[in-house]
Amino acid sequence: MTTKPDFNVGLIGSGFMGKAHTFGYASAAKVFDLAVNPVLHTLADISDAAASKAASALGFAHATSDWRKMVDDPAIHVVNITAPNALHKDMALAAIAAGKHVYCEKPLAPLVADAREMAEAAEAAGVKTQVGFNYLCNPMLKLAREMIEAGELGEIRGFRGLHAEDYMADATGPYTFRHDPAGGGALADLGSHVLATAEYLLGPVTEVMGDCVTMIPERPDGYGGVKAVTVDDVARAFLRFASGANGSLEANWIATGRKMQHDFEVWGSKGALTFSQERFNELHFFDTRDAKGRQGFRRIEAGPDHAPYGRFCVAAGHQIGFNDLKAIEVARFLEAITSGAPEPYGFRAGLRIQMLVEAIHQSSSERAWRSVPD
Repeated sequence: MTTKPDFNVGLIGSGFMGKAHTFGYASAAKVFDLAVNPVLHTLADISDAAASKAASALGFAHATSDWRKMVDDPAIHVVNITAPNALHKDMALAAIAAGKHVYCEKPLAPLVADAREMAEAAEAAGVKTQVGFNYLCNPMLKLAREMIEAGELGEIRGFRGLHAEDYMADATGPYTFRHDPAGGGALADLGSHVLATAEYLLGPVTEVMGDCVTMIPERPDGYGGVKAVTVDDVARAFLRFASGANGSLEANWIATGRKMQHDFEVWGSKGALTFSQERFNELHFFDTRDAKGRQGFRRIEAGPDHAPYGRFCVAAGHQIGFNDLKAIEVARFLEAITSGAPEPYGFRAGLRIQMLVEAIHQSSSERAWRSVPD
């Protein structure tokens, strides 16, 4: 039996997304026929105690409070960044300079200039990169794009996207790194997913008209005082696509009652699609060619016919989950590294999303349409 070479993983941050990355590597190694053996090598966190506790819980062999020391370790092959958004740039550039591949959660960086610097540095160094847009790994989104490209919906006329959650709905909730202007606000945090989905399905957006609103202007600072909030709690935008289609989006992190509403609708001259992340093993299709009196959205359930669902479960309708999407993302990234193929969603793609986010913010400030550079 041929022994696969070890591929040592370094992780910065052990919160929600740090755990998701860890589970992604663990599952991908068992579900997919990878060319390498991912090894959970070193975890870096805010303190030695926090790092050691998380490393023990998640199965990393080593722990450190010094992420730079981990990045410089010649044993590490890939650096995973799940730290607060404002820290992504320094961490990624250090990892790239050390010759490491980099897997960074979105948003890539708060500013387009920073995201561009990161993308260009990675390309110049010849390392592979990945930005964490794992919702795009859903087999149902792949099916939706295939149906659109095959003309099953006819001429595409419109798109509507929504990402709504309620984790910031409580006005007494504390000020966090996401409220820092360097964090980006609801548009960067949630709207980036809608933008990635929109372009994945319909191609490039060329113009935007934005409206970004702060609904909770101050929050407790954790020290007995309050701190002003200037980032958007809700962001909406109209979109114009290069294809001639138009659309809209909403990003909302104060949507009371919503936990994971990443939804889209696409309308065409022959049919339409609807999707909700709250039931993400389903895609609903309306076909105008159905007989009158028999028309309506019909449910397409995810199953083994929708690769790579079958690698997780042999039965349709039994469903895959959020961490399975992360495993698919990990597997595709490792394939790009080991085969030399283009990354599925590298730093250049992450830069593109930040360009859209920044254009919407500028449009909102100027109260005018803005063109988005190619």
